[in-house]
Formats: sequence, C-alpha cells, structure tokens
Amino acid sequence: MAADPAKLKSRLNALRGLRQPHEQIWKDCGDYSLPHLASGWNGDLKSGTEIQQQKAKLLDGTAGEGVTTSADGFMGGMTPANKLWFGLDVGQESHEEKAWLTEAARVMWENLHTSNFDAEAYDAVLSIIAIGWFVLYIDEDDGGGYYCENWPASQCYVASTRQGGKVDTIYREFPMSAGAMVNEYGRDKVPASVLQMVDNGKQDETLQVLWAIEPRRDYMPGMTTADRMPFASCHLDMASNTILRESGYHELPCVVPRWRRIPGSAYATGPMADALPDTKSINEVARWEFAAAETVIAPPLKVVDDGVINARNIKLGPRKVIVCNDVNNIAPLITGAKVEFGQVMVDRLEAKIRRALMADLFDKILQDPTMTATQVHAILGMLRQRMGPRFGRLQAEWLQPLIERAYGLALRAGALGEPPESLLQRNYSIRYLSPLALAQKAEEAMAIEAHEASVGAAAQADPGVLDTYDWEAGQRRKAELRGLPMDLIPDAKAVQAKRDAKAQAQQAAQQQQIQTNAQAAGAEAMALNMAGA
Repeated sequence: MAADPAKLKSRLNALRGLRQPHEQIWKDCGDYSLPHLASGWNGDLKSGTEIQQQKAKLLDGTAGEGVTTSADGFMGGMTPANKLWFGLDVGQESHEEKAWLTEAARVMWENLHTSNFDAEAYDAVLSIIAIGWFVLYIDEDDGGGYYCENWPASQCYVASTRQGGKVDTIYREFPMSAGAMVNEYGRDKVPASVLQMVDNGKQDETLQVLWAIEPRRDYMPGMTTADRMPFASCHLDMASNTILRESGYHELPCVVPRWRRIPGSAYATGPMADALPDTKSINEVARWEFAAAETVIAPPLKVVDDGVINARNIKLGPRKVIVCNDVNNIAPLITGAKVEFGQVMVDRLEAKIRRALMADLFDKILQDPTMTATQVHAILGMLRQRMGPRFGRLQAEWLQPLIERAYGLALRAGALGEPPESLLQRNYSIRYLSPLALAQKAEEAMAIEAHEASVGAAAQADPGVLDTYDWEAGQRRKAELRGLPMDLIPDAKAVQAKRDAKAQAQQAAQQQQIQTNAQAAGAEAMALNMAGA
C-alpha cells in the first residue's frame, strides 16, 4: 500500500509537538558543554561561526572536557576497537556450533571496526552524554561491509509502538540539496520543480526531506520483498508532497539508546543535565574571579584633587609621568578581593561536574597507563555501581540492536558462511565481553575463586570436601565471566570423549605391554630350554 504524504506530515507534526517541551534542556546542555550539539533545537540552526562564538562565551570548559573524557571512556569500555567485545550463544552448543558462532562474532566485529563505525559512534556517544540520546543508522555499504551514520538528534523525532518499550519509530526531517536529491533518488522520482532547479544551475538550493521509518502494520511473516518487510521506510519531499522512495528493512536500521528516560516520554536526558546547575554556577564564579583578578592586577586608584592632579582627566599607564602635589594624594585602592576563594569554589564545582559526568573515574584509567588490571577492574566496578541500571539500558537499547542489525546484514550478504543446520531454528543470545561488561561479572568470578580457595584449604584436613564442589563447572563459569572465547573451552561431551580416548589408548598400551612382556618371557623360557638341552 502506497504511503500517504498527508498522513506522514500529520504524524510528523504530532511527533514535533511531543518533542518540543524538552528541547530547551537539550539546548542548554549543548550550549554549556559542546555548542555544536545545541544547534537545531527550537528551530535555531547555528552556523559554524555562531557555534564558535557560543563556545567563546564559556568562561570555563570543564563540562565540555568532561563530556569528551566520558565519551572516550565509554567507547573504550563498551565497544573497544582492539578487543572482541561480544559473542554469540545459543545454549548447549556443540563444538562445531560454538566454533561457527565465535567466527561469526569475529567477522562482524572486524567489519564494524574497519567501517566508519568508530568515527560515527564516537559522535553518537558525545550526544548521549551531553543530551541523553542519539540515533545511529546502520546499513550495508555499497562496496560491501557496514556503513554507519550518526543522525543529528535535532533532526529526529522518535516514538515507540509499545508503552515504555524501545524506540521503533524514527521520523527524520533534514535538508538536502537539489543536486543531491537527483543523485540519490533518480531523475524519474524527483518532482519536476527539482529537475528545473538542477537544469538551471541551482543544484545547491536546499530542500526539506522527510525520512520515516516505522513498523509496518501489514507485515506478513516470511515475506522478503521491500514493501512487505517488518519495517517500512518512506522518503518524502516536503515541498511538493512527492514520495521519493518506499522500501523496507528486515530489522530496525537505527539504534536509539536513551540514558535516563523523561517520565511519560520517549525521550531522555543525559549526565550533562545533572551537571548543568554546577556548570552554570562555575561560569558565573569564573566571571567573578576574572573581575576580582583584574582589581588585583590593575587595582583602582584613590586620588585627592589637590589642584595639581586633575582626577577627571588623569591618564594612567606604563612609562607615564603623573604630576601630583603629594605622593600620598594618589595611591592604589585595596579592595580586599579574595581571588584565592574564587579558585576554591571553582575547584569544588569542577569536581562536582566531573563526578556527574563520570569523567573523574575515566580520568584515572586514561591518564595512568601503568595501572594494574586489578586497579582498572576496581575503577570499572565503581563506575558500574555509579551507573546502576543505566548500563543495562545501554546494553539493551544500544549494543543488542546494533549486533542484531550487524548479524542480519552479514548473514544475508553471505559474509558469515553457511551456519550449521542445527542452528537454523534456534534463537541466539549475546554475551558482552567489553571491559565494562566484564566488570559487572568480576564480583561473581572473585566469589568463585574465593570459594575454591576455601574448599582447597579445607581439603587439606579432609580430602572428601573436594567432592562437594563441581570443579569443572566452576572453571567453565570463570572462563565465561572473564570473557574467554568459548570455542577454546570444549563442552562436557567433548571432554568426556577425550578422556575416553585417553583411557582406551592407555588400556591398549597396557595390553600391548602385557603382550610384549609375555612374548619376552616366552622367548626367554625357550632360550633356557634350548640351553639345557
């Protein structure tokens, strides 16, 4: 069924009205941290010059530095480019299944990090720290592999078809030049007015395009044609109401994680919203500090109008001669400004801002490369406790849909090879192996090790205590908690088969030795008999 431009515009207006009450907080968070993220809210689209001017107005850069430090930490802690940060499980896997799942995860990880994922995801993480959410688009690149694009949040309107569920509806209204529109959609799809612009040399004139992605109501399971896929996609030229393209997706092509949801809304705020009051305060304190410093560096003067000094026309400055009747008639005015107290306030506010942005913990990891693994895990554990359930939300709304989308694209493209037939009808789950994910599991691994040490100590007095603990299951569990590739850990059946083979080989060797000994004994007896004869 063809899309209806009127319905698309009506839905866009409704979504615009739902987002509008929250835009000011996102604009303020951007203005006081990374001003480019403040552009576009409330229809206020800033130029590069205006963004730099806004940045120059800030008297303290703690918030902006804290946002970038946290983004650095989150990229390294959740999606590191130098370490496989996820795996695939189906439960009760055979060795063949486990090997295929491990190789599939490795291929996806390599292709993600050889694409533009790291660059686009970093911009996206800056957005979620500053304003609380982002929209990252993932698709197959024209030349193979993945293609990612961080859509400016100010261009996006989101919703969910399920109360309190994940975002599954994205409406993006964005500018596109007439020339780009013809190249993207083709001359036979764009309206005649756009073709006329291009033919008249006005290909750089900007037009507004709406891209709507939402679950398809008439979706039919098993259908693979673009107009019957689970998610509908429609591109609309806003000026002429022309449908430029209709297609579909097997999975939602965008991931839209949210830091902390605004009650009754599909939107969210981020750590910067918590740091905003202190950020405003520190800029005001910095203003006072500069004013106080000026009075210390170049203090005001008190002057006696003694008939010689004309206090109204006196000009002060270096290498100037000032005529006065008495040296005491002109002197600096001591204001009693406490510049050092302003610095104390600034230091206190800086610490609060960096703590709200969690940059204080990432500082320790990023600035001290000599930290031991134990120290890093301890800091990551503190970070996990401070983040609380938000880390789980990021996994559910960012990493899981990202991996599901990457898996679907790679599988359909044939990049993962043919999976074992036994996997075709089974659902897989995702194991997170990033440093932050492993930090969540570190306590359980330490508890297992502590119990094993306790059992080992008790066994010195009573060896029977060893039977009260499943040592093999414990080793498997620790390997899983520490993120060891599971294809390195054979399943119980494979271990038993290996043990049976060793036992059979040992038994065969013993039988061979017995036969050898028997033959040697027989030969020796025959030799003795012949010697006696």
